[in-house]
Amino acid sequence: MKNPVGPILSLGDETDQIIAAIEDDNPHTEIEVIDRGSYVRIQGEDRLVLTEATLQEYLGSDYRIRSLENLMSSFTGRAITASDKITWERKGAPKEGTPA
Repeated sequence: MKNPVGPILSLGDETDQIIAAIEDDNPHTEIEVIDRGSYVRIQGEDRLVLTEATLQEYLGSDYRIRSLENLMSSFTGRAITASDKITWERKGAPKEGTPA
C-alpha cells in the first residue's frame, strides 16, 4: 500500500464492529487490518471515512463518533473530524468526490 491512512485502535469489545463499519463506509477501498496483539492498525490507501450513522448500525443508536477517541490510540495520515464523521487522509489527497 503506497499511502496508508487510518486509525490505530486499542483492542476492545467494539473493535470488530468498528472495523466492519469502516469497511462498509469505504466499499471501493481495500482495507488492511494489521493485528499487533494489544492494538490493531486499520488502513486504506489515501483516504478512509467513518460515519456515525454506520457506527450506530453496528453499535446501537446511542453510540457517538466521539466515543471512538477512547479506543483510538493513534492514527496515520491527517484526521479531519466533524460532528457526524471522521476522515483520515494523506496530505495532498484529492478532495472527496473528485477523481484522483
